[in-house]
Amino acid sequence: MYHLFTLIFLQPILNLLVWLYNVVPGHDIGIAIILLTIIVKAILYPLTAKQIKQQRALQEVQPKIQEVREKFKNDKEAQARELMQLYSREKVNPAASCLPLLIQLPVFIALYQALTLGLGSKSLDLLYSFVANPQSIDTRLFGFLDLSHPNYFLAIAAALVQFVQTRQILKPPANASITSPPPEVAKVPGAKDEAMATMMNKQMMYLMPIMTAFIGFSLPGGLTLYWLVMSLLTVLQQWWFLKQAPPKMRPQLQ
Repeated sequence: MYHLFTLIFLQPILNLLVWLYNVVPGHDIGIAIILLTIIVKAILYPLTAKQIKQQRALQEVQPKIQEVREKFKNDKEAQARELMQLYSREKVNPAASCLPLLIQLPVFIALYQALTLGLGSKSLDLLYSFVANPQSIDTRLFGFLDLSHPNYFLAIAAALVQFVQTRQILKPPANASITSPPPEVAKVPGAKDEAMATMMNKQMMYLMPIMTAFIGFSLPGGLTLYWLVMSLLTVLQQWWFLKQAPPKMRPQLQ
């Protein structure tokens, strides 16, 4: 299994990182990481776009969900049935926004290992024959910021951008409020998905930035730089999507 993971994820990402390091003027590993992040983001664009659409669609349909709850508040079976029909009619899946995150997980793990190998220069035997082995890699960004060690500035910056990213997409529109399903339908499958999505949204809004900073304090600065750039690109992607969306789907930020 690990051999397959190395072949599909780790080896291509490591080779791309080293190749970028070789061709970047000045052989700056930090710039190579930034370029690598942009390439990975471009590849994952369809997944993140789908995630953004599902998150906003779920928020937009909240007023209709509230109407169903009020109309069938004394009949939990009818309420569950109407909710499922509403999800189907509006093409909304409360759990779908989590799927792209799970798909991106092996990519992130591969990036972590590739950056660990690349920044440490301890094992570059996974390089393809057409990728030159630099023998040693200068781990400094712009010649002074060592990315092989934890960097508190990058960790805090990544946490702040993470908060902006989650708030930007998860803040409900003015005419919608995200609430948990009532107790009478809490055990229904559709309601369970909705409750899970609501809980994850609240946790992501505040907990993810804290975790990003905490984890960033112990990770190599190169990986934190990747996370920072990836979050910045996601903020730009979300801004572009919300700008292109119909007026009713644009968030009302305070």
